[in-house]
Amino acid sequence: MATIEDLERLDIRTGVIVAIEDFPRARTPAYRVTVDFGPEIGTKQSSAQATNYRKDELIGMQVIAVVNFPPRNIAGYLSEVLILGVPGVDGAVSVLTPSRPARIGGAVY
Repeated sequence: MATIEDLERLDIRTGVIVAIEDFPRARTPAYRVTVDFGPEIGTKQSSAQATNYRKDELIGMQVIAVVNFPPRNIAGYLSEVLILGVPGVDGAVSVLTPSRPARIGGAVY
């Protein structure tokens, strides 16, 4: 069982996607994504398996991400944050996003 202390160790923040590129080297279809978390955290990179979204759908989208995992090298690309998502009813990725506009860099609690 996880404890509340386990959850408190995660730094989960709201960011906004500001850039997106194809990621042909990824083993599983993915994008290279740049997310702005505001002045405290800055801009971070992530690999996101959200290719069921068009790039223009993702630009400007607010997302929820874990920002304090160690960076991971994914096919030569340094992924610094984990953008959260869940399987949609059709099996495709559904990116977690605030239901209303949120403060960029705001912590999930």
